[in-house]
Amino acid sequence: MSGLSPESAQRLKGMGKVEFIALMALLMALNALAIDIMLPGLQEIGASLGVENENHRQYVISAYLIGFACAQLFYGPISDRFGRRKPMLFGLAIYAVSSLFAILVPSFAALLALRFIQGVGSAATRVITVSIVRDVFGGRAMAEVMSLIMMVFMVVPVMAPGTGQVVMLFGEWHLIFIFMAVMTVVVGTWMYIRLPETLHPEDVRPFTARSILGGFRIVLTDRVALCYTLASTFIFGGLFGFINSAQQIYVGIYGLGVWFPLAFAGVAAFMALSSFVNSRLVGRFGMRRLSHGALLGFLTVNTIWLVLTLLWPTHLPFAIFIVIFALTMFQFGWIGSNFNSLAMEPLGHVAGTASSVLGFMGTAGGTVIGAIIGQSFNGTSLPLVIGFFTLSVIGLIFVLIAEHGKLFQPHNKPV
Repeated sequence: MSGLSPESAQRLKGMGKVEFIALMALLMALNALAIDIMLPGLQEIGASLGVENENHRQYVISAYLIGFACAQLFYGPISDRFGRRKPMLFGLAIYAVSSLFAILVPSFAALLALRFIQGVGSAATRVITVSIVRDVFGGRAMAEVMSLIMMVFMVVPVMAPGTGQVVMLFGEWHLIFIFMAVMTVVVGTWMYIRLPETLHPEDVRPFTARSILGGFRIVLTDRVALCYTLASTFIFGGLFGFINSAQQIYVGIYGLGVWFPLAFAGVAAFMALSSFVNSRLVGRFGMRRLSHGALLGFLTVNTIWLVLTLLWPTHLPFAIFIVIFALTMFQFGWIGSNFNSLAMEPLGHVAGTASSVLGFMGTAGGTVIGAIIGQSFNGTSLPLVIGFFTLSVIGLIFVLIAEHGKLFQPHNKPV
């Protein structure tokens, strides 16, 4: 991993690259923690709060993601006006306080309301973290750093379900929320002490309706940014669909029981490995070549997965299912960070607003798509497999639009 450029070192004011990547990864990981640590507790939460329909337990995930998606529209313009630090700390405070209040909920509806609020706080970690990275790095350097951040970020899905399972050994599901609050305070304190303000004075934008709408217009009229965001939206929809139905597939179909977190962690480890490999290769081959190849691989593996699922007389054997799914997620690891960097690259002068708009579109759209896939669960993995195949085709279409029909070009050349 190369060191900091003089410009990046100036913005970080003494913070090293390794520490910066670790902090950014943990800030983003608080979002993944709030999703994946809940999975082992969904059944107990449903039983404790009187949820009879097992598909409705998924709303614990969906409510959080809806709050997370909607709030992203606000953090970007606010951080473009007031800087990155204060809005981030405000969001972390919301996250921690709502986690603590969740232990007192009297009903499932109240829990969903607090999960929505928790998502509102967590949105700061998505929007402002990406903005900070864009403040400090650009081009392939940003893609390399984002890949390393994603690698550390993916350790959380590896550990979170198992962590949730261990936490519940010491008490009921309420302890999961206490754990999240404590983690938020620790990471927030680290950020408060060590991370300087990265927004340059010349990039400050006025917080007015005209300025905000102007920033949105810049983002939404940039073909490359918009199309790569839409491609990411549909592909992330498949991931959200899996997260919603993971417990039902691993436990309900394959009967893994307490081994469910281990299977979940194995797939997440493949994604972490993929992000690390991407960080090593992106400087040499570029974001487009790597992500376009991964997208075609993603489509190919999903096509094979769909054909096998349709032709197999019963459920796919677990060994085949997990190998194919792990291969799919390995490709996903190359797609996510590179598509995000490609979308942000032309928008450095409005990084906060851009991160807000693109993050909102990706999360809101992905949440809706994932909820549709999750609620389609019918006791088989077929709805998930059909979803992955369909979404990979749609993602490829948007990339072709962004690139004027030409893949693997090192630079996007307008015609």
